[in-house]
Amino acid sequence: MDIKNYVEQFTNHPILFIGTGFSMRYIENSFSWDELLEHVAYELKGDESYYLDLKYKYQHYYPEIATSIEEEFDRVLMENVTEKFKGTNKQFYDYIKKDIHVSRFKIFLSHVLSDYRIKEDMYNEILELKKVRKNISSIITTNYDSFIEDIFEFNPLIGNEILLSNPYGSVYKIHGCVKYPDKIIITHDDYERFEKRYELIRAQLLSLFIHNPIIFLGYSVSDDNIKKLLRTIFSYVNPYTDEAEKIRNNFLLVEYDKGSQNTTITDHDIDIEGFTTIRINKLKTDNFSALYKELSDLILPISAMDIRKVQSIVQDIYTGNAGIQVTITDDIDNLRNDEKVLAIGSEKTIKYDYHTIPEIMEKYFEIIDESNYQLLTLIDKQTVQSNQYFPIYGFSLINSDLNSVERLKDIQNNKIKGIIESHEDLGQEHSTIDEILKDEQIPRSKKNLAINLGIYYERIALDDAKAYLREYKEKNSTDYKRTLCFYDYKKYL
Repeated sequence: MDIKNYVEQFTNHPILFIGTGFSMRYIENSFSWDELLEHVAYELKGDESYYLDLKYKYQHYYPEIATSIEEEFDRVLMENVTEKFKGTNKQFYDYIKKDIHVSRFKIFLSHVLSDYRIKEDMYNEILELKKVRKNISSIITTNYDSFIEDIFEFNPLIGNEILLSNPYGSVYKIHGCVKYPDKIIITHDDYERFEKRYELIRAQLLSLFIHNPIIFLGYSVSDDNIKKLLRTIFSYVNPYTDEAEKIRNNFLLVEYDKGSQNTTITDHDIDIEGFTTIRINKLKTDNFSALYKELSDLILPISAMDIRKVQSIVQDIYTGNAGIQVTITDDIDNLRNDEKVLAIGSEKTIKYDYHTIPEIMEKYFEIIDESNYQLLTLIDKQTVQSNQYFPIYGFSLINSDLNSVERLKDIQNNKIKGIIESHEDLGQEHSTIDEILKDEQIPRSKKNLAINLGIYYERIALDDAKAYLREYKEKNSTDYKRTLCFYDYKKYL
């Protein structure tokens, strides 16, 4: 079966289960488990023999190797701190003062993995990956780095946070995260404690596995994480039932095959030692972009973005957050909650477009990154007045079926033309937005104008403008909307 036909069968938002190979595909300074421990050991000792002796002693059992390195790390840094490890030692003592128990080894490990660099030749594939975000429920990963949550802008969850979370829009970091070195699971004792308290987390994840398609990225067919997961699931579900067959059909293992452009999915049997043989779907390929495209093009009844919003509202209702008022009604006209509305009923009694024009503008870059065709269909249901700022050029490239495109382009063109023709050029000596903001000769009231003119006359790089707009705090302000229109015009005209 081709990947297109396989993905088209999905009736729910898929979950990504991400392993080390995923980070190694996209990050220059990424490591396998073996390479990571070898790197830390070499930094500590300055030669490779120390690590090779550990591999021989513990027969490649990495949790024990990590335990030994952790103990040696503490001993060496307690006796003699070199310049290389001064920062690690200082952070260690800062943690201890706060009663946070964490080893120097894990602190140094977090430093190694925090400052990642993306491979330049993977930039276009990462752009395709970002488009998948709109259709992904959540992500589960055994990786420590923050690459995937940075790309997807999902909320990372560690430890007990997993039990108290909304699954949509979350990254379940089941082995910890570099941002919290005390929660990293890597030594033998870490894994023993993890297994003892994992039961509740396992139950939470099991619910996701039963109801959603699961796509494994960055693992091999022989990976212990895959086998352990399958053993867990089919210890709760009889492997010979229709339910088990449905779960199996939802599993897709994407295995890296250098140079392959294959898009055909085949059956693969995984032998679970002491248990049974489990058949799952496998895609062996180097053509990850093809997979991302099909996941991005998937049309489901409701977007994952909207579900994340609904869950946020429901969570507020559960907790009584911010004094949320709840009214149950059959008639939406009777609702009088100005902050949030969750309407349940039929189309005959309820009509509500969740994304308004201001919301669409606020999420401009998310929508562009995701190529969110579905969400943009709402533009035709909204009214944009001739005196409003609205960036249509980028959106029109994603959804060319919009009826209002030409009208909205005229509005955007006229707004930009009016500014250009009614003002003298300002800030001609500046090539960055930061320079304009720091220039005391440009009045505060004219800084936005100077930025827009700089974008229009191509003195300011579009990447600079994009970074500025992404970090802009008041996204409902006229200044933001105006600058966004200038950026959109120059980027996508």
